[in-house]
Amino acid sequence: MSGFKSFLLKGNLVELAVAFIMATTFAAVVTEFTNVLMGFIGKVGGQPNFDKVTLAEVNVGLFINALVAFVVIAAVVYFFVVVPYTKAKERYFPADAAGPSEIELLTEIRDSLVVNRA
Repeated sequence: MSGFKSFLLKGNLVELAVAFIMATTFAAVVTEFTNVLMGFIGKVGGQPNFDKVTLAEVNVGLFINALVAFVVIAAVVYFFVVVPYTKAKERYFPADAAGPSEIELLTEIRDSLVVNRA
């Protein structure tokens, strides 16, 4: 039983479960947002769904739907997740100042050894 308890409490299982639930919920929000945008595109183009669009008697509508949905989803994820996350990360966790280079450290060690030898 202790092995099972260890499995549940270690390895970030809870964090992973929360991330999965949040990702699933966020996917539903993005999907509905995409549907809303497709509705607006339909108002402009006269057809909210491209399922019946053909080119040289080949149905390309499903591909157009998937392509538009992909672009919308990518834009939503980039502008509403990636950009705010990057800005927050830079603000709250700034990059550490660069320390001395390897050559500078080796020079200090050498100089220290020379002083101690004398």
